[in-house]
Amino acid sequence: MFTKETSLSSRNFLIGYYISLYGVAIVLLWIGIFKFTPTEAAAIKPLVENHPLMGWLYNILSIRGVSNLIGIVEIFTALAIVLAPYVHFLRIGASIGILITFITTISFLFTTPGTWRIVDGIPVTDFFILKDLVSLGFGLMILQFPKNITK
Repeated sequence: MFTKETSLSSRNFLIGYYISLYGVAIVLLWIGIFKFTPTEAAAIKPLVENHPLMGWLYNILSIRGVSNLIGIVEIFTALAIVLAPYVHFLRIGASIGILITFITTISFLFTTPGTWRIVDGIPVTDFFILKDLVSLGFGLMILQFPKNITK
């Protein structure tokens, strides 16, 4: 991973990059696997059914079927992320998968009723969704790995 010529700042960038890469992959893989459970299928139903681009899925698939489909996408995206440093076209696929997944997840903040509420005078939301902003940013990073950094 490192060469003698790798500078300290490049080394720090690479360490942070790979922690982010494998961190996002682990989270997506774990969540993707959990989508195959009845508990998670029921938990995501209010999010998916209120989404203008996804709600129609319940017209053709069961609650578990929709959850399984989303789980498959998340698992394939996680696998593409893991292989992205080694296979160029998977880097593009991983980035697209991350962007679609996390833009969709973040959009639930605006499409799901009751997501925002006021607590002690401060607007708050379901932070498990808001945290996906970080992963969305990484999705853009993985697409354009800096050329001056030694892998």
